[in-house]
Amino acid sequence: MTKTALVTGASRGIGEAIAIELEVRGISVLRPKREDLDLCDMESVQKFVAEHSSDSVDILVNNAGENVVQPLAEVDFQTWSTIQNINLNAPFLLMQHFGVGMCQKRNGRILNIASLFSFLSKAGRASYTSSKSGLLGLTRTAAIEWAPYNVMVNCLSPGFVNTELTRKNNTDEKIKEISSLIPAGRMAEPSEIAKTAAFLVSEENSYLTGQNIVVDGGISIL
Repeated sequence: MTKTALVTGASRGIGEAIAIELEVRGISVLRPKREDLDLCDMESVQKFVAEHSSDSVDILVNNAGENVVQPLAEVDFQTWSTIQNINLNAPFLLMQHFGVGMCQKRNGRILNIASLFSFLSKAGRASYTSSKSGLLGLTRTAAIEWAPYNVMVNCLSPGFVNTELTRKNNTDEKIKEISSLIPAGRMAEPSEIAKTAAFLVSEENSYLTGQNIVVDGGISIL
């Protein structure tokens, strides 16, 4: 029987790569557009879950994310709320709804795409770090509660990834500079993140849960 995956933020970058990798493996992938699932708007998220039965998704990948770099003293509450909604509150609502169905079926996989900033931080990252740290905490609690039902819940934390957005926001020189700091000597390709994600949400992963899998070329251990 064909499994169904819901992947948020699947129009580009890591999310698109994950969706493609899952489709290659014979999984039917839902890639909701913003007009169908606006992760900034909790009413939109609640409407989406109301329109989809809790047992309709076998694999949930919360990939969509938002980041704003601002000093803590300058972060307005609207910006803070938007970051928390996209990075933490929407994943919570989707996990809560579809996780119940997975538990009822006694089978399911949930993967939350976090970040190195789920366990590290630096100036200007208050909104992002708090949301990703919260996502990691949510992942661990869900893993404990749902492991008896064969529902594996994990985080995947990429380091620097060679996406269109990365290339848009950085000069070639800056990308070379960043790459030189990574022990592997380069940024990850989205397909490399996707292959790791595909294992974590597969039936091959029958025991790994509650973990934060870091795929960063070694930079976080320096």
